[in-house]
Amino acid sequence: MGVMCVSVFFFNLCTSLTHSAPSPVTSIQAGDVTRHGVSLAWQQPDRPNGVILEYEVKYYEKIPPLFLSSCLSSNQDQKESSYRIMKTASRSADITGLSPLTVYLFQVRARTAAGYGEFSGPLEFSTNSDPLPLIGDAASSTLLLLSISGGVILLLTSTAVFIISRRRGKYSQAKQDSEEEKHLNPGVRIYVDPFTYEDPDQAVHEFAKEIDASYIHIEKVIGIGEFGEVCSGRLRLQGKREIYVAIKSLKAGYSDKQRQDFLSEASIMGQFDHPNIIRLEGVVTRCKPVMIITEYMENGSLDAFLRKHDGHFTVIQLVGMLRGIASGMKYLSDMSYVHRDLAARNILVNSNLVCKVSDFGLSRVLQEDPENAYTTREVTGTYHSPGGKIPIRWTSPEAIAYRKFTPSSDTWSYGVVMWEVMSYGERPYWDMSNQDVIKAIDEGYRLPPPMDCPVCLHQLMLDCWQTERTHRPSFTQILNMLDKLIRNPTTTLRRTGGDRPVPSLLEPVGGPEFVSVWSAEDCLQAIGMGMYRDTLTTAGYTSPDSLLTLTHQ
Repeated sequence: MGVMCVSVFFFNLCTSLTHSAPSPVTSIQAGDVTRHGVSLAWQQPDRPNGVILEYEVKYYEKIPPLFLSSCLSSNQDQKESSYRIMKTASRSADITGLSPLTVYLFQVRARTAAGYGEFSGPLEFSTNSDPLPLIGDAASSTLLLLSISGGVILLLTSTAVFIISRRRGKYSQAKQDSEEEKHLNPGVRIYVDPFTYEDPDQAVHEFAKEIDASYIHIEKVIGIGEFGEVCSGRLRLQGKREIYVAIKSLKAGYSDKQRQDFLSEASIMGQFDHPNIIRLEGVVTRCKPVMIITEYMENGSLDAFLRKHDGHFTVIQLVGMLRGIASGMKYLSDMSYVHRDLAARNILVNSNLVCKVSDFGLSRVLQEDPENAYTTREVTGTYHSPGGKIPIRWTSPEAIAYRKFTPSSDTWSYGVVMWEVMSYGERPYWDMSNQDVIKAIDEGYRLPPPMDCPVCLHQLMLDCWQTERTHRPSFTQILNMLDKLIRNPTTTLRRTGGDRPVPSLLEPVGGPEFVSVWSAEDCLQAIGMGMYRDTLTTAGYTSPDSLLTLTHQ
């Protein structure tokens, strides 16, 4: 009972998602107007209430009331009958495909993680005309009649298409966005799954360079991996300078499946070329032991590095690390690669504090630690599923429940990485059980801001932890946000309060009643806030229940 009490209490420290949608967009202006298009621009809402993820432009023809009543049923609004939608991340849009000499109405609204705001008031304007035919020209008169008839048919067709599209509204918005990005960026390289190759060695030879083992000098063991030892050493290729490298070796007695799984990481890494992605130098496959050679990262994993240097960095340095990780993840997302295990332990740090995403093994088996892995059924204290184990503290709800991994599930994980960085490697959700973590997430609770964490960074974490995956920001949007923070550190990186802010204590909506066997003093000591005991006691906060009523105000 005591353990459950602690669990509930700690998660009552977390921040529930209570955002407001943005206010309406104002000041829409039309720029260049042509026969078939117009350029629009607008200002950001006066009260964005969060990070603007995108704008939605709705436009439709202004239909004369008499024509409307004769063509459409009386219970249909003209805007609902034939409007079109365009989405953009910027505060401008070029609308094309309009009809000449036609009056259109335009409205814009903004979307944050909390959802859409109200549409702006309509902007009305008319497109320019096509060259008009000579009056009295029989052919031109026929053309004019055909144009009018075609316009009516187009209107009715648009209405039918709209109704059909609304019935298909369950189509994934995330998939739509992904397809739009690929269409807009046709030159982006796309990740190739090495397991689609009939011969796995073909993928290795296509994406990784074979290195002669004589060029490698192993110096010392620096870790034990899933498949064998990880060593540091030096690589000297002919005609090139000697460099330090990390060497993963495949232990003796491996099966063909283990060899394939081991080399799959090289087949994946070899497709990437980005300063924030760990670089593959090559592989050794023609002799034993089989090896994967990567660049050497002097400071090791990010979580251990931050714990070792607790409190040593400025906020702007920490944001710089987060920016590097976001840049690497944007690159992976653009290539349609989903990492699935983004966590501070899988980020490596070099001597210049550059953070690089690593650990690309598709068939990783996590440690037999029930606190790290959770799946659908319990067997003797560990958790199993047909698809392997899941690191639940970093994994989105839909990925845990349905094994649905997408760039949006990586975004959720990135929010947890942000929390790890700003807390200097603290364990997410502390010592809570897997069941309690999942239950709290489902009830809307989220991790509170780490000590001295700027408000805007915690807000970005909350955006990454939206339950609805289509409401989470993309890595492009995250990167833009971090760049904005870095450019304006004095105005945007405002901290939550003093040296140790008092977090909000919130109860879950409709959640279980809070029952405690702890005193208020016990609870404050457990969360490192014992210094506030006398002040809070004097103010009348003498029990855990009363602490739950505290707010930032």
